[in-house]
Amino acid sequence: MYIQYTLPSIVFICEVGVDSIHLDLLGSVTRFYDTGKYRTRTIEIDNGKFPLFLLHGGGGHAETYSRNMTNLSETCHPIAIDFIWHGMSSRPEYSNAGPKESGHWLSQFTDQLLDLMDHMGIEKAIVEGESLGGWIALDMAINHPERTEKIILNTSWGIGLDPEKVVEGDSDLAALRETSVNALMNPTKDLLRKRLEWLMPLGGVTNELVDLRYALWSIPETRDALLKYYEYLFADNIAEFYFYETDIRKIQCPTLVLWTDKNPIHGVDAADRLQEIITGAEKHIMLDCAHWPQWERPAEHDEVVNAFIAS
Repeated sequence: MYIQYTLPSIVFICEVGVDSIHLDLLGSVTRFYDTGKYRTRTIEIDNGKFPLFLLHGGGGHAETYSRNMTNLSETCHPIAIDFIWHGMSSRPEYSNAGPKESGHWLSQFTDQLLDLMDHMGIEKAIVEGESLGGWIALDMAINHPERTEKIILNTSWGIGLDPEKVVEGDSDLAALRETSVNALMNPTKDLLRKRLEWLMPLGGVTNELVDLRYALWSIPETRDALLKYYEYLFADNIAEFYFYETDIRKIQCPTLVLWTDKNPIHGVDAADRLQEIITGAEKHIMLDCAHWPQWERPAEHDEVVNAFIAS
């Protein structure tokens, strides 16, 4: 059985008995913040509590955290954003600065977050980042500690760990590149489902999520920006942008390493190593999840994150 509801230019058909993004986000508000430098779309529950920024992975969007907003609002003011070049946020020019230069393309994500915090009058925040978002959470903790209260590293990417202790899945990277570029070059719902199934091979991809990703990736400006994003992401020198153990050891803020037992690219050994080298870090491994644990097992994710925020 299905329910149909309509937003401007988009018709959603939702399966009855299946979690709905629309229903999950009841009580939240979608906003567009134009700072003059960036335009950022957010989904948030503005309750006056301490802010938690929720950062999605590459190719994603604010709805990555749609199943978590209500529960997380028990302990914080959750703010999920669309990164620049993603979703419905702005698409500035990519920086051509090198990895050792200030203002390179990955630091543009961090600059977006800092600029948004300034615009919202937020001096300091908790940051959870999934995949690419975890890369930016690391940047916040390492290079902007005065703006970072706590971080949650959710199956983070952008890390260069001791190869004698951690194995990186090169075949997983190749599959990510293939499914991402194929879906952008020819955005059909079948190809987008395959891309989402890379995130959640154990199940969890709904028709509604495919429809949403299809709507966002079909925006011509977003599609072009994401194609360039993946071009930068899979460049030969991408490892020069990683954070290595020397940098990661500098983290002083409370840190939760939130990982899964089926995470592609970096397995549980990466979570173990992060906990070893970040002073005082906590660790939680979610079982039978892959690269979207906040969506795959939202209740467990929210319980662990709320406890970490409240501690």
